[in-house]
Amino acid sequence: MFYHLFYQAIGDATFLRVFRYITFRAAMAALFSLFFTLIVAPYIIRKLREHQFGQMVRDDGPQSHLKKQGTPTMGGVLILISLLGSTLLWARLDTMMTWVVVLLTAGFGIVGFLDDFLKISKRNTRGLRGSIKIVTQFAMAFFFVIVLLVTTGVNTDLSIPFVWNVLSNTPAWFFIPFAAIVIVGSANAVNLTDGADGLAIGPVMTTTIVYGILAYVAGNSVFAGYLHIPHIKYAGELSVFCGALLGSSLAFLWYNAHPAEIFMGDVGSLSLGAALGTVAVATKNELLLVLVGGVFVLEAVSVILQVASFKLTGKRIFRMAPYHHSLELRGWPEEKMVVRLWIISIILALLGLAALKLRFNF
Repeated sequence: MFYHLFYQAIGDATFLRVFRYITFRAAMAALFSLFFTLIVAPYIIRKLREHQFGQMVRDDGPQSHLKKQGTPTMGGVLILISLLGSTLLWARLDTMMTWVVVLLTAGFGIVGFLDDFLKISKRNTRGLRGSIKIVTQFAMAFFFVIVLLVTTGVNTDLSIPFVWNVLSNTPAWFFIPFAAIVIVGSANAVNLTDGADGLAIGPVMTTTIVYGILAYVAGNSVFAGYLHIPHIKYAGELSVFCGALLGSSLAFLWYNAHPAEIFMGDVGSLSLGAALGTVAVATKNELLLVLVGGVFVLEAVSVILQVASFKLTGKRIFRMAPYHHSLELRGWPEEKMVVRLWIISIILALLGLAALKLRFNF
């Protein structure tokens, strides 16, 4: 909004032309969401406590988690308000690229909110029926992927990390379901990772930084040409979104670090995961998300393998899934486990950025 109020309305004649620059608006979006979240969070935490919107903890998990019962949850509402509000203030609103990521993030947030609300009101850990959640998520993902293809410069090519060649003109019948799986898979992988104080929000931030850089590069014709990556018009506006996401996540970590004063809940984890997946699709870096978001992939794969193994053989591969619970049951203190997974996430983020230049011909 500020871009239209201060730059388009007044033009280049004054210092307000600074609103023209994506880097400035991304930085301001990050600072705005950061301070907004820091200021508002204590009030939200107090209100959640007053209304007894507390976390429901599984009794079959690590015993150390039982003391977290009743900790205010649904803090993702605060992240969403900060993220979406900051994006609408600082990003350009005359491009569908901005609206697709905003609306899809909000849509997944609504699904997560309903799931959290049912868990709290019914005092159990079930929430929405799984089939309803997954069908709704895929329906939204399919719709917005089609909107991206029809209304923006996004095509159906697939970029492969560390490889110069791309899979050109991938059929739409393959790409649309694939992109939807990326978005839904990312959302649920972040949701599975959100099981320890600060665990999910750390990799969310490292992944956000990488995709903020990728979005800026893809939206700049000079940089995209130099790096031989697809140039996508208006993709740079997604770096403003990523800036807002980084700021709100960093501020949320202030209250979510061990011992957590608030949890994000499904309303936060589903929406943040969907946001990362959508940015990955919009910047044509879908497969790179497997590397950069490797911690999320590890958690999701551990659950898939655990369920498959138990159903097929009656035996479990891990002591408990997701994998971070298995590490805790092995005796890893929660704080050490979280920090070590953050370190792994940082390493994977650096490898993801290296993929911009380190590529091979096959």
